[in-house]
Amino acid sequence: MNEELVKIEQEVNGLTAKLNGLKKEIGKVIIGQEETVNQLLITFLAGGHALLEGVPGLAKTLMIRSLAESIDLDFKRIQFTPDLMPSDIIGTEILEEDHSTGKKFFKFNKGPIFANIILADEINRTPPKTQAALLEAMQEFEITYSGNTYKLDRPFFILATQNPIEQSGTFPLPEAQQDRFLFYIKIDYPNEVDETTILKSTTGTKKEALNKVISGNDILRLQQLVREVPISDDLINLVSQVTRLTRPETTSNNYVKEWVSWGAGPRAGQAMILTAKARALLQGRLSVTLEDLKHVALPVLRHRIIVNFRAEAEGITSDNVTESLLKTVISSLK
Repeated sequence: MNEELVKIEQEVNGLTAKLNGLKKEIGKVIIGQEETVNQLLITFLAGGHALLEGVPGLAKTLMIRSLAESIDLDFKRIQFTPDLMPSDIIGTEILEEDHSTGKKFFKFNKGPIFANIILADEINRTPPKTQAALLEAMQEFEITYSGNTYKLDRPFFILATQNPIEQSGTFPLPEAQQDRFLFYIKIDYPNEVDETTILKSTTGTKKEALNKVISGNDILRLQQLVREVPISDDLINLVSQVTRLTRPETTSNNYVKEWVSWGAGPRAGQAMILTAKARALLQGRLSVTLEDLKHVALPVLRHRIIVNFRAEAEGITSDNVTESLLKTVISSLK
């Protein structure tokens, strides 16, 4: 083993130790939900954005706030409401006067989007026009206003929460914007043991203080290391097969032809590989396994496979389609 590899392994071990410390800090406040926290950390390591869905009262906002408080980065929360305007997110120009010359000029007053971690709370409570204000920031990491472009600081993450779209007063996110989210994470109710612990720990006077255990530079370095994690050609071919089979126009899979109206694009395959690399690094490994790909497939494809009306009537979800495709492709390789 050469010295370079030894140094990389030592660096990875040091950074993953900080990630484990981050999990412990979040665990002071969030009871259970280990899988959700892991998926949020994978999103961070892969340099993407996450959409969390769950009914009100499942601590989605608290989870993201706790994560942000444990990282030494600037954090802003935007509460999305039906009357929220794009300028409330991006910012606006204000007229100011130069006291030395008396001349007036417009100055751009930056909005809350200019932070490292953005909590877009209840993003589907606001109309599509305001939702679309996030698109450029999510994809290009910059904002354009009045012909001027403003770069956003890195790392930059948007962690959005939404209530189930069946609830009243919601505006479903357009497919183009959903595709900008690396992960679509669904949060379920806690189990009986966790719920009992939650009730005990949140109804007293004790309040846990969270420490900042990892820096923005650590996150940026981890994002670099993620891209250096190797993945075999066989696993890349598996990702390609799965994503191509999701498209009803060209697929050979009858299940997809019957239940899917719109399949996943190349960005889905990129997301699967990148998040699988992030999961491997999160676990202290420097290579991607089949288990990594199986683990990230659902949150990557959940919002990129659009089932048809017949599937919705029969209770068939995009998760069902993904699980079926994974079984088909994996069995064909044996």
